Amino acid sequence: MREMTHYEKDLSEWLKDPDNAAEYLTASIEEGDKDAMLLALRRIAQAQGGMASVAEKAQVPRESLYRALSLRGNPALSNLLAILHGMGLKITIQPEKRVAAA
Repeated sequence: MREMTHYEKDLSEWLKDPDNAAEYLTASIEEGDKDAMLLALRRIAQAQGGMASVAEKAQVPRESLYRALSLRGNPALSNLLAILHGMGLKITIQPEKRVAAA
């Protein structure tokens, strides 16, 4: 296993805070890139005790979590909700910002 860079260590420490993790994941979702979102979820899982810990809290098999968050992952909504719950996060829906008519 390779060693983390200073950036990765700092990011991992920062992502231990649920508010920071939520902000980071929200930003990745707003990018509209599924790969960025999956990477953010993997990084948050690692920061929150690792995949085994998150899988246990989410009540999903560890192998399923690895598959769902892999580069080719495509987690079902039910799995995504369970994974987020295991990370102490939840989905919130809000309207898109609209530009006011002039």
